[in-house]
Amino acid sequence: MEGVPRSAPASRGGSGRRACGAWGGGVWQPRPRPSAVRSGRGLPPLRLLPLRAARRAPPAPAMADSPGPAGGGRPRWPRAAPAVEPVLFLGTVALALQAPLGTQYLWDRLGAELGYNGSAASGAPGCGNASGAGDPRQQEVETLASHWNLYINLAGFFVGLFSVTLFGPWSDSVGRRPTLILPAVGMALQAAIYLLVMYLRLHVGYFLLGRILCGLMGDYNLILASCFAYVADISDQRSRTFRVAILEACLGMAGMLASIIGGQWRKAQGYINPFWLVFAVSLATALYAALCLQESVKERKPAKLFTLSHYVSVYRLYVAPGYQRSRQKLALYSLTFFLIVTIHFGARDIFVLYELSSPLCWGSDLIGYGSAASYLTYLSSLAGLRALQLCLEDTWVAELGLLSNISGLVVISLASTTPLMFTGYGILFLSMAATPVIRAKLSKLVDEKDQGALFASVACVEGLCSLVATGVFNSLYPASLHFMKGFPFLFGAIILLVPAVLVGWIEISDTTPEYGHFMDAS
Repeated sequence: MEGVPRSAPASRGGSGRRACGAWGGGVWQPRPRPSAVRSGRGLPPLRLLPLRAARRAPPAPAMADSPGPAGGGRPRWPRAAPAVEPVLFLGTVALALQAPLGTQYLWDRLGAELGYNGSAASGAPGCGNASGAGDPRQQEVETLASHWNLYINLAGFFVGLFSVTLFGPWSDSVGRRPTLILPAVGMALQAAIYLLVMYLRLHVGYFLLGRILCGLMGDYNLILASCFAYVADISDQRSRTFRVAILEACLGMAGMLASIIGGQWRKAQGYINPFWLVFAVSLATALYAALCLQESVKERKPAKLFTLSHYVSVYRLYVAPGYQRSRQKLALYSLTFFLIVTIHFGARDIFVLYELSSPLCWGSDLIGYGSAASYLTYLSSLAGLRALQLCLEDTWVAELGLLSNISGLVVISLASTTPLMFTGYGILFLSMAATPVIRAKLSKLVDEKDQGALFASVACVEGLCSLVATGVFNSLYPASLHFMKGFPFLFGAIILLVPAVLVGWIEISDTTPEYGHFMDAS
């Protein structure tokens, strides 16, 4: 280092080096020595202060990368930066309040127009004045509500599919904070339009307008993608799986809280006040991201938003020349993620409709408890993931999660009583352990500088998941009412066998090149 003499005093053990100075009057007096630098740039002589003077001297400034304290004393630890988890927590609270309440509002409005007074309107444990699943008015309300759910979700997710892949790569240049603020503002705008529909008794078709506007600003999928990209920016590969699982546990805590509050609140005061909370929480999410959150992208630079290069960067992630095995695993893990999340979204879309009608005939309070039980799987999966990582590889933890998911959906498809339905929710206790493992494996397959493009592609996959799940399950549910009401859940359990096989095959095939490599070397 500069400023440090290159010769040291002689050691006590008599290393043979000649002393280069002596103490005199409490001051170290170095002997003159010839300069070892022929260019004329010699080192300045080292002057040491007396002991008393050294004590009075101010401490030397600490280096920027020095972990220790400046001049001794207690260490100065850096202040912890605000975490990204509250953004995901608040955004999920808004979404988990809005989604089931919006479905129940559609049921009530459409049922009132058709003269049907079912369980969603009365909140009673029975099915109102209907006699059961054979009532034609109940089936008509179910079909209309399911179709309106299909139209509204298709409108939002189709627009969001293109906006997320536009904003995701853009955040690699300008940072993650703008892509966290915009979708939160869009969710607040959607809640405001829903409130106008309820206050003014407008046609439910105006829900489409709010959904499209929210999709244009990125929708909830952009919050998810930006939060996971934020964690990838600040974590290493060793801890990434658990950090991703913590984010997904935030989804569960927020969803459970919102489901319990939403069901009881709607039963007591109707729909308007809970939607005011959705509006307020969405604004709070945007304010936290704008005022409290620090930027995770180290080198930011201005970039154009409306350009095709953002879509090209996502496309190149899968087709650019490189290690073929990594690109193959990237495609297979993306397919696995697509199937798992599609089944998850599709089952969640029809849970409320399945529980409202005969034979379950749940009211708002039981619907809230059921939604809370489904979100509780995020917390139980986090605990199970952490415990199973002590004795199993991440891949086999994901396989156990898929087994839990398949078993739970089979039980729910056969549920005709409330205890059996909650039993199905209980079997799903490890069902969300697969998605954080797959997200972490996808993140580890690409370079650190490509994390933004990767999670943009994952956001694109999630948009496709929502699009396909909404179209398939909301169409399959009314079509299967006459022969098996729970058939969509059984269908989802069968589909989940495909990702279970893919994940296991990738893990087993990964060990083959390693053994072959050692055999060739021998």
